[in-house]
Amino acid sequence: MAYDRYVAICHPLRHSTILTNSVVAKIGLAVLLSKGIFVLPYPFLLRQWPYCRTNIIPQPYCVQMAVVKLACTDSRVNSYYGLFVVFCVMGLDGIFILLSYVQILRAIFILPTKDARLKTFLTCGTHLCAIIIFYIPSAVSNIMSRFTLNFPQHVHVLLGNMHFLLPTMLNPIIYGVKTKQIRGRLLGLFTHK
Repeated sequence: MAYDRYVAICHPLRHSTILTNSVVAKIGLAVLLSKGIFVLPYPFLLRQWPYCRTNIIPQPYCVQMAVVKLACTDSRVNSYYGLFVVFCVMGLDGIFILLSYVQILRAIFILPTKDARLKTFLTCGTHLCAIIIFYIPSAVSNIMSRFTLNFPQHVHVLLGNMHFLLPTMLNPIIYGVKTKQIRGRLLGLFTHK
């Protein structure tokens, strides 16, 4: 999305020629392969540990750290690798997003009118909000699962569920508020006497 925003703002007349179906497919494949390379060792690392505890994980979905915690031996290697993957994946994503937004901000400040700058900035602002509501719960959930810090189990479950549910619930609201009709109706609900 950040690259799409970059092309739409920095090269608006060439958007459809730059982001062709094959380019989008290549970007998707690159993202899939880069994430897959990091995640591929997980099953092999998890398979090497003996499991003598219950096979029930306390989350409504299977995460790597929940399975690691079921192992009977010292599985710090797996935990460290998982933490490395989290920082690499989020770090690489963050770097690419930051680079594209630096270019976008440079293009925004070149725009001739204040209204054009504001409209472009608001378009990018919604995307940044979507990124934040995805990455913050994900980072907190991943770090909390590795360093339990005596948080109750229901807090782990709640944060993990927020990681999956919050972005999908808030994305339509974030992008919908940009629409005048939806924004007017929402303001009417909150300001109606």
